[in-house]
Amino acid sequence: MSDVASAAPRTALRFGKPGFWTVITVLAVLLLAVFLVLPIANVLAISFFDATTGSFGLSNYWQVLTRRFYTLALWNTIVIGVLGMLGACLLGIPLAFCTSRYRIRGRAIIATFAVLVLCAPPFIGAYAWIMLFGSNGAVTNVLKTLGIAAPTIYGIPGIVMVFSLKFFPYIFLMTENALNTINKSYEDAAENLGCTAFQRFYKVTLPLVFPAVSTGAIICFVLSIADFGTPAILGRGIRTLSTIAYAQYTSEMSGTPTMAVTVSMLMIAISMAALLLQRRILSKRRYASALTNRPVKKSMTPLKSVLVHGFCYLIVFLAMLPAFTVVYTSFLATSGPVFTGGFGLGSYARILRDSPQAIYNSFLFALAAVALIAIVSGLLSFIVVRRDNVVSGSLDLLLMVPYLIPGVVMAIGYVATFRHPPLDITGTAIIIVILVFIRRLPYGVRSTTSILRQIKPSIEEAAINLGASPAKTFLSVTVPLMMPGLIIGSLMSFITAINELSSTLILYTARTITMPVLIYVQVIDGEFGTAAALSTLLLLSTGLCVFIVFRFSESKEAAFV
Repeated sequence: MSDVASAAPRTALRFGKPGFWTVITVLAVLLLAVFLVLPIANVLAISFFDATTGSFGLSNYWQVLTRRFYTLALWNTIVIGVLGMLGACLLGIPLAFCTSRYRIRGRAIIATFAVLVLCAPPFIGAYAWIMLFGSNGAVTNVLKTLGIAAPTIYGIPGIVMVFSLKFFPYIFLMTENALNTINKSYEDAAENLGCTAFQRFYKVTLPLVFPAVSTGAIICFVLSIADFGTPAILGRGIRTLSTIAYAQYTSEMSGTPTMAVTVSMLMIAISMAALLLQRRILSKRRYASALTNRPVKKSMTPLKSVLVHGFCYLIVFLAMLPAFTVVYTSFLATSGPVFTGGFGLGSYARILRDSPQAIYNSFLFALAAVALIAIVSGLLSFIVVRRDNVVSGSLDLLLMVPYLIPGVVMAIGYVATFRHPPLDITGTAIIIVILVFIRRLPYGVRSTTSILRQIKPSIEEAAINLGASPAKTFLSVTVPLMMPGLIIGSLMSFITAINELSSTLILYTARTITMPVLIYVQVIDGEFGTAAALSTLLLLSTGLCVFIVFRFSESKEAAFV
């Protein structure tokens, strides 16, 4: 009897003590609540308060939706987003069809270039096109000597072109993967019924791959409306919601940035509406088919082969042209901001002499954020995959939010939230690292969850049955098995972290300036030589990471979408 009585308190103590994964889950919830939910909630709350009277209401939203200054920016944003999305589809879908249906020589080169285009920051492309087609661009000057008026690169047409060439790889990679897995019998049946090649594609093939196309299109739309650098560089008076949000924030720095956050909330609403519209369209139809009788790539007649190969290589060449231009320009000799002719390393010498802090900060902040991502994504992915409950499902859904929230919005939310004690970190390197960490965390979690779903839970259960604790099992068994996913997720996070502009442009100080911010400032100031050298350094870092991802990933380019 005494033994039973003495065992009862020990049993109660054992069951009352939270387990390892319970503690990790609580910490994960707190982490996302403080650094993701709270800043967004703060931005939402501020948008309902009038900056002058302090009264609560919808006056800010009424002003944004009725004043021409804001409505014109809203219209420009939607037009640019829709046209950029359509442009990406017009490039990506035909390219995916050609590479999936025909024998294309150098298909690996096309895919590699597409991934490199995807990973390079879009504002670099914007400034590279200025070097080619700007008022004093290389191509513009050549055309002038020939008496030909060059088309303008400024305004909405230029912005849409940059976005189309920048974001089409999302459409291409997702659509190609879908085209390679559909059942060929549907297309064969349509052909036997007398449908032309275009009719087969439009009525049969395209509807079958619509989920992949629409997902890529939504990504292109959201990225187009959220991008700040490209409209700011090429806009020439064309205002978008992202540029207005930044301008309003800088003008309201002495007070509460009510109008900036109201514009930011409107950007979020547009992104959410686009996502909900896509899901509603997909929910009305079934797109599943048996993964049998997959398409076989065909050979082509000589003339058709020339046309198809020419089309494929033309697209990726145009998309890579800004990168080629940036690298070439970085080796041109300069005298201050002026190109003097010939070649030299003067621009590189200048950035090493004048901008070491920006280079150091970029790598330091990105590596610090990636280290946090590697640790947290491994733990979060285990919770999402192995802990099947409401909390894990909510965490999985919550991790989609950073995809939809523009960097400008998150940065404003961080300034509004973390400029008061006890978390007064505004103006420090810590706030940039944490923001980049939160914004890029989904890349790490997505990569690790995909590989963790392939690992049988029985392996971990065997270790626990042998006496290992949950923590030791995770470190000794699970982490080594999911290491490829952790590496790929970390590299993907590094690629996007080191190229971050929209959020760091609001948060940086003279001590925390980064390469993307400095490139943006130098382009605005006309310092194209040093901007090209810094951009080349970013491109080389990105290219190296892409190469390593290709080495570690079995699916190669599929890891980037």
